[in-house]
Amino acid sequence: MIIGFTWGGWVTGGTSREMAKVIAEDAVVRRLAPICVVRFKQDPGKDQKLKELKEASSWQSGDYVKKQGWATMPGEKEPDSKVADECAKLLMLISQ
Repeated sequence: MIIGFTWGGWVTGGTSREMAKVIAEDAVVRRLAPICVVRFKQDPGKDQKLKELKEASSWQSGDYVKKQGWATMPGEKEPDSKVADECAKLLMLISQ
C-alpha cells in the first residue's frame, strides 16, 4: 500500500474530492470568461479601456476587469476574481 500511495499515484477520498472540486471550478471559470469578453465588447469605451488594460501590470489586470464590471455575471452582485483573471488573459490575446 505504501508503494501505491507513494509511487503509484493513489490518493485518498478526501484528496480526490478536492481535486474534483478544483477541476469543476476551473471548468466553470473557462465557461464564464467568454461572457466577460462579450461584455467588454459591448462597452462603448472598449478601445480606451483595452489600452488601459494593456498598460496595467499582469497582477493588476484582473482587478481592472473587475472594476469595469465585466466579470460580474448576470444575477450576481460581485465580480468573480478567477473569471476576471481569465477574462484579462483572453482580452490580451484578442488585442494582439
